[in-house]
Amino acid sequence: MQGRTLEFMKLLRILAVFSLFVTVQAQMKIPPETVQQWASVFSVQLRELTTKYSGSLLLQKKLKDVESIIKIVELDGDSLVKDYSDDIESMLGSKMKSVKRLAESAEDADLYHDFNATLQFDYYNSMLINTLDEDGNYVALGGEFPLEENEHFNNMPVNTQQSNIQIPTNVYNKDPNILNAIYNSEALNDVFISNFQKDPTLTWQYFGSSTGFFRIYPGIKWTPDSNGVAAFDCRNRNWYIQAATSPKDIIIMVDISGSMKGLKMTIAKHTINTILDTLGENDFVNVIAYTDYVRYVEPCFRGTLVQADLDNREHFKVLVEDLHVKGEAKIKEAMKESFRILNEARANGQGSMCNQAIMLITDGAMEDFESVFEEFNWPERRVRVFTYLIGREMTFAQNTKWIACNNKGYYTHISTLADVQENVMEYLHVLSRPMVINHDHDIIWTEAYMDTVLPNTKELFATKAQSLLLMTSVAMPVFSKKKETLSHGILLGVVGSDIPLMEVMKLAPRYMLGAHGYAFLITNNGYILAHPDLRPLYKEGKKLKMKPNYNSVDLSEVEWEDTEELLRTAMVRGETGSRSLSIRASVDKGKRPLYLVNEYFYTNIDDTPFSFGMVLTKGQGKLMFVGNVSVEEGLHDLTSPDLSIASEWTYCETDIDPAHRKFTQLQAAIRYLLGKEPDLECDELLLQQTLFDAVVTAPLEAYWNALMLNDRVEPGVETAFLGTRAGLMRIMRYAGVETRVAKNFLTPSDKLNLFTIDHFPLWYRLAVENTPGNFYYYPINDKGVKYAIATTAVTVSSEGKTAVAGAIGVQMSLDFLEKRFWAIAKQPSDTDCSNIDGVCPLSCESSDLNCFLVDNNGFTLLSKERNDVGRFFGEVDGSVMASLIKMGMFKKVSLFDYQAMCKNSHHHASSARPLLSPFYSIMALTRWFFSNALMFLLDFNLCGLWHSDYFVDAKAGYHTTHKQRKVEAYLPCDTAYPGFMYDSSVREANSLIKCGRCQKMFVVQQIPDSNLVLVVTQADCDCSRQYGSILLEPKEIKYNATVKCNRMKSQKVRRRPQSCHSYHPKENAKDCGGAVAISLSSTLFSASVLVSLILNRWT
Repeated sequence: MQGRTLEFMKLLRILAVFSLFVTVQAQMKIPPETVQQWASVFSVQLRELTTKYSGSLLLQKKLKDVESIIKIVELDGDSLVKDYSDDIESMLGSKMKSVKRLAESAEDADLYHDFNATLQFDYYNSMLINTLDEDGNYVALGGEFPLEENEHFNNMPVNTQQSNIQIPTNVYNKDPNILNAIYNSEALNDVFISNFQKDPTLTWQYFGSSTGFFRIYPGIKWTPDSNGVAAFDCRNRNWYIQAATSPKDIIIMVDISGSMKGLKMTIAKHTINTILDTLGENDFVNVIAYTDYVRYVEPCFRGTLVQADLDNREHFKVLVEDLHVKGEAKIKEAMKESFRILNEARANGQGSMCNQAIMLITDGAMEDFESVFEEFNWPERRVRVFTYLIGREMTFAQNTKWIACNNKGYYTHISTLADVQENVMEYLHVLSRPMVINHDHDIIWTEAYMDTVLPNTKELFATKAQSLLLMTSVAMPVFSKKKETLSHGILLGVVGSDIPLMEVMKLAPRYMLGAHGYAFLITNNGYILAHPDLRPLYKEGKKLKMKPNYNSVDLSEVEWEDTEELLRTAMVRGETGSRSLSIRASVDKGKRPLYLVNEYFYTNIDDTPFSFGMVLTKGQGKLMFVGNVSVEEGLHDLTSPDLSIASEWTYCETDIDPAHRKFTQLQAAIRYLLGKEPDLECDELLLQQTLFDAVVTAPLEAYWNALMLNDRVEPGVETAFLGTRAGLMRIMRYAGVETRVAKNFLTPSDKLNLFTIDHFPLWYRLAVENTPGNFYYYPINDKGVKYAIATTAVTVSSEGKTAVAGAIGVQMSLDFLEKRFWAIAKQPSDTDCSNIDGVCPLSCESSDLNCFLVDNNGFTLLSKERNDVGRFFGEVDGSVMASLIKMGMFKKVSLFDYQAMCKNSHHHASSARPLLSPFYSIMALTRWFFSNALMFLLDFNLCGLWHSDYFVDAKAGYHTTHKQRKVEAYLPCDTAYPGFMYDSSVREANSLIKCGRCQKMFVVQQIPDSNLVLVVTQADCDCSRQYGSILLEPKEIKYNATVKCNRMKSQKVRRRPQSCHSYHPKENAKDCGGAVAISLSSTLFSASVLVSLILNRWT
């Protein structure tokens, strides 16, 4: 008993010692007054350093001196939006005139040309030009074709005196129809050149022929793909399809009965995908698969039509790949269901309210279903029926053709994959008949797109604003005007021209819109045409790729604070007006939230489907000061070596006269002001303001140089800089490039920190949202190179108004800041600690303490661990950040990204055979060989063998099978992510955090006259188990099946195209197609199929 008592006493003593240890741990106290003193001293030193090396006080004084001669104006958004929209309308109007001239010339050339079946005609084939054979002679159709690099065409080698021809590999380039059409189109060459002379801002002009060739001006060397194949077919392009037809509602009916097994199903799927590729955002679609019952490919879309935008088209393609054959084909119910959908859409004013068609894809119809057509479609025949007979069998061809011919459609027989493209295109020519017969030359404008056909587009990805890499095309159909073919409605092709959206948006000058203002364009469907927040590209590994849905991003997904879609609805309807929205914006790649009040001004662009919008930020964004100096005085300072102006802005239009293209914007402005180039068109107001800014900021050059000459610049202070609303910048490099840490800062590749057509520099945007005179400090992590920036706004006042004149700042190394900070954040060993309650002397260099400088968005500027710099403080110490959020010192701001890309690791592949026997491997290889041989034989056009200049890879352009295809690693998604903002009214905080067996003390103190806080924490209490890191990582917003379905089929407000051509009484509906004769050895075909079937059974 006594022994047990002794043991118990020992245990009590151990517990007492342990509890004493915990108490000691808990009682470690960081004196707030010491931290407050450090913050005060560091604030003074920071301010002295940044004002000295930036010269901000001098600049503010110079601005004060000129306040008596400047004028502050409040921008009138209503007037500006009208002026800019008028300029855009005029610019786009000139492009339309060019296209009209091309259409007239093409039609006249055809009218006076008689078809010549024996025509011999050489032309420049863009793939063969400048190509020599083994003997050193030019190959046929590939003569000498001079090419010169041209700045106007992105420095591509072009020939501005001649157009040339591109022909897809699968089109025979000496076919009589092709040769006659190319001969006719030679007349366009003079019009191309004339158009370019009249409007030097024109870019690519072209003619896409219905026979398949593509004439492009200026002429280029066309680059085939890695297989040597020219897969580009102009008839697949959106500009061609939209110009050739009016909007349409399409129901695709596909037979998935047992008889469609194997190659038939592969051809059917390829046919569906090819039809889907001919649809655009003004069209509506659904896909029905039928066997012994009717099955919607997407059950969510049951009984309705959905907009054929890129998202929905790609969604259908994925689902079509999963179709499997079974059962018996029963067409009647599927046909009735299709008619019901189309009739209800028309009755309810839904869909395109124009053309309607059913696409029947089958290997045969056992009857003609006359009763169905009598009930639903006759006598008006409002719904056309196009039939695609799949496979070699012709048993039920007559019924299949009868269905098309008696419903104003077209019948085609598709027996190989190579047949699909040409046969699908036939339906477009049928739909174009009413428009052609009536000679209605509707001009169409495409949605935004990024053309990757031309050689150096990808190089532009890294150098231009993403949203402004996009372009739109204006196009017009070209008809045969010959009287003898009038009722046939022959479409000769489509003429068009590309308009880079960057050139359009330059007409809304950045300097007028201010630091956070911007302009944007949307289509009649509410999709973004141009917007600074549109991000069409994403990074996968080291590669930049286009997002699958990049050109169907809705305005509501970018301006997501417009929750009731009032702004979107007004713009889509083409209204003129304005509205104000309080928004959560973000800068610095979405990391730094801002609360702004945006005023939106909008109007329509006449004769286009576009609406123009413009944003001015309430407050400083609407106020602009205007100064005036003599040209002589301003020119002297404009030529200073430290001065530059925004290279992407238009001070003078250098693209009109080719002789001016060699000038930079600064050179052009100076030559214009000197009177050397009086013909230059320049922005007088912008030049006036630039001259004034050059004069006012000129003393900074002398000031910065004086600092350098007197050797008073401390090591680590690397660059001083300033910028004004006019896009003027001055830069002083205190340190040479060899010793500078921030070697990339303010170089031409540092787009984030320069004035671009898309945005003001980051340091400028952060400064204008801060108190003028107080510096804003923040860290930069540029691919592992870390440094600090301090920036502040400078202002001018006049007649009771104050406007931001610009921003000025200094860039420093972290070593420089750390040296200053650690020298302040420690008490000497002989400190009098008698009146201090807590640890004394206190030092941030001590292993007992962790000290951090954190900016107003929670990012770490200084830390003992260099790796922490630039990271969100919640990642570094989640326990302290959680406490600061709970105390209200930092407030969470919820942000959303509706253009995100999320990882998707799923594969559309069967993993049923994880480890296969050697026998299976051999048989799989044998099967692969025979199936590919069969595919080649079926796909190869034997009758073209004698003439073809190319052998085409049998698999080129195919949609791969379900088992072969791998889903993209990233898919479009919606995400939510947090941002944080410091509440400056909470100046200090301290507390204890209970973390298991220890308590962690921390003290936080605001650094006066800055956006920084000093955080001092107890280092020896690890709270990571109790408090996880707080991350800024976006989280995917998951939608349940019902919500996802409703989102996919929701019909937002849209404005239908004004014209519709669906009927003409003179249309020759009897021209409804026929079987294509294709000869192939039936013995070889049967043998191949037999081998394939046997191998299928074995494997």
